[in-house]
Amino acid sequence: MPRTAVAAVGVAALLALTACHKTEEKTEDIRPVRVQQVRASDTDLLSEFAGDVRARVESRLGFRVGGKIVARLVDAGAVVKKGQALMRLDPQDLQLAKAQAQAGLRAAETSRDFAKAELKRYQELKAQNFVSQTILDSKDAAYKAAQANVEAAQAAFRGQANQAGYATLVSDVDGVVTAVNADVGQVVAPGTPVVQVAKSGDKEIVIGVPEDKVDALRGVSDVRVRLWAHPDQVAQGKVREVSPAADPVTRTYPFKVTIPASMADAKLGMTAYVAFASKMPEAEIHVPLSAMFYERGASSVWVVENGAVRLVKVQVGGVAGNDMVLKGGLKPGQVIVTAGVNQLKPGQKVTILGGEKAASAPAAASATASASGVAK
Repeated sequence: MPRTAVAAVGVAALLALTACHKTEEKTEDIRPVRVQQVRASDTDLLSEFAGDVRARVESRLGFRVGGKIVARLVDAGAVVKKGQALMRLDPQDLQLAKAQAQAGLRAAETSRDFAKAELKRYQELKAQNFVSQTILDSKDAAYKAAQANVEAAQAAFRGQANQAGYATLVSDVDGVVTAVNADVGQVVAPGTPVVQVAKSGDKEIVIGVPEDKVDALRGVSDVRVRLWAHPDQVAQGKVREVSPAADPVTRTYPFKVTIPASMADAKLGMTAYVAFASKMPEAEIHVPLSAMFYERGASSVWVVENGAVRLVKVQVGGVAGNDMVLKGGLKPGQVIVTAGVNQLKPGQKVTILGGEKAASAPAAASATASASGVAK
């Protein structure tokens, strides 16, 4: 082999070896984290309970008379007006009863008219001394009895006429149909609830409170309500009614809490939360337990600044449900890491899952929810 060919093969081998040992570029380690913005609050959460939104006034409607349902005119969820027809019964039996009562009234009126004519004739005979006073008195009594029969028949006819009108069930308020308990073809007795209508207007949240907390929460004035669908919208509520007896199924005492007019998004059946709170002498900072980082007996949290994390030592003041109460080390407005704290190191760059705004917004709501059902 010529020397030039050997040299070419050597150069090619050297280049291949160099390419194999070429170092790859290092990628920067950026960790995704969840964060929360620190807030200070002077409110101590006593307890929080889940319930549902209900109408303050809800009627269970039924027919005044019994019969067979022949028409159902509404479904659950329908918006109805006062006087609107909801269901109808078969009117045949009621119309027959009305016709029978009307026939009885006519017969009674005919008997009365005959008794009246008899009384008038005997009064004329008595004036001519053709009959005795005893006979005249008997005719007068017969007329009065016939008149009484007419009045009774009139009352019966009016009753049957009204019952014929009761074959149509109408709503007595403006509202929403919340339940339909009967259907076409079903025979119902008088007064059997067949339709439930929630009156439009005031709504409330109904919760169940354990018996050991009823007396403590009965007098709390700071009552806050929020919807599960809108956790960031917290409004002031008011306990309207406390049941004197426990629910036989749950063994809890129902509390009815009025919803303010500002909660226009509250719909019947929505899940809602009621929190009972009290004021504290000074504001406190609460952070989730998952945000705490322990090293060499010291408590710290990771603070996010300019896209990187910094370890900050904090002073723990106590525990509140699933949160830690901090007495120092953090300031309101700072953003802290709430998940994956053991995988970080000082100065490490991070990316916020969902964006900083989305992660920090539910901070207040999560602090409230974390103490759910925990009594101080």
